[in-house]
Amino acid sequence: MHAVAAPHLSAAPAHRVARTVVTVTDAGGRPVPDAEVAVAQSRHAFEFGNIAFDLIPLANGEGEVRDVGFGGASAHLERLADLWLDVFNIGTLPFYWRTFEPERGAPDTARLLQTARWLAERGVTVKGHPLVWHTLTPSWLDDVPLDKLASVIRSRIVREVTDFAGVIDTWDAINEVVIMPVFEAEPNAVTRLAAREGQIAMVKLAFETAREANPNATLLLNDFNMSPAYERLIEECLEAGVQIDALGLQSHMHQGYWGEEKTLDALERFSRFGLPLHLTETTLLSGHLMPPEIVDLNDYQIPEWPSTPEGEARQADEVERHYRTLFGHPAVQASTYWGLTDDGAWLGAPGGLVRADGTPKPAYDALRRLVKEEWWTPETVVRTDAEGRFTLEGFLGDYAVTGAAGAASVALAPDGGAVEARLG
Repeated sequence: MHAVAAPHLSAAPAHRVARTVVTVTDAGGRPVPDAEVAVAQSRHAFEFGNIAFDLIPLANGEGEVRDVGFGGASAHLERLADLWLDVFNIGTLPFYWRTFEPERGAPDTARLLQTARWLAERGVTVKGHPLVWHTLTPSWLDDVPLDKLASVIRSRIVREVTDFAGVIDTWDAINEVVIMPVFEAEPNAVTRLAAREGQIAMVKLAFETAREANPNATLLLNDFNMSPAYERLIEECLEAGVQIDALGLQSHMHQGYWGEEKTLDALERFSRFGLPLHLTETTLLSGHLMPPEIVDLNDYQIPEWPSTPEGEARQADEVERHYRTLFGHPAVQASTYWGLTDDGAWLGAPGGLVRADGTPKPAYDALRRLVKEEWWTPETVVRTDAEGRFTLEGFLGDYAVTGAAGAASVALAPDGGAVEARLG
């Protein structure tokens, strides 16, 4: 039986590759023997993500960039879209309540829905971030009486999850709960409610409301706090019966690369829950690092924070090492980089993979080489055997099988179960 295989599979993590038998059939389901077919990988099973904030104006045909809390490149949008789509297969859109619904009853639904559909049409899975968070709440929420807050929050969750169902089915259900009840950087209604109700009640409110609105949704608990406090929160939520689909681990490295040892320690500690791990927010800088004495990253914002040649070389090395660590761990299902470009980047930091002028940094090239070359099954042509079969061995994901009778899509799954490619 003829086989399709990537020559570098022997060096790939075993949990990222599989082998299966594909039977090529015609439109009527009959095997197509002794026929040439082209086989090409079209998508990774691993979710290589980035925020898609910069693409909102482009998807909506806007000439003016509107505030989304941060992000929103002002130039080179079509070029940025090409760079984005060449590497990433999952995009995060901003649902920060303050900018999504600055005026009560007037949410920015149409604009984000158009963006989500634009991404989905290009094969991108779309994620919403976040449904509940104590930061970036709208000013009008502060006027809501405490005993009515939970109801207002539930209504917000139901509206977003329902309006976007089928286009956005993955959500950070609640963000940064570890500090939510004691957050003091700015007064806000969500912290007031969390202080009264407690962490578990807030998590249940977010997850149960979102689940009821869309039973098929993938819901994440997301946090920057990698301490035992987050582990305890997860334990308590699971004991309380909260159905968590995946754990979100933030890795903003404005103060320096974690290194393999620290990263692996976090992955091991959180993988014990048996849930998929999503590295939801990763940044690595290509300029000077934030001083180590800064506790809240938001407290360090300076007029200029340039990317430098030395910093870009360091960033490229660290991006490659970080992604190799994540791809090599079987519990990691997804990794989202937090910003494509330095133009409009969070905190003004040079954390993008692309410079403000739209040119890729070495870090972008390094990540693309991993995603589309080293971890990609090359296109090839193979001939089916007498029973219309060939063996496909490659990286987990989707593949296009094309022959004289048409084309079909097949998925290479971890179980390696036999699949049919029905052409037509």
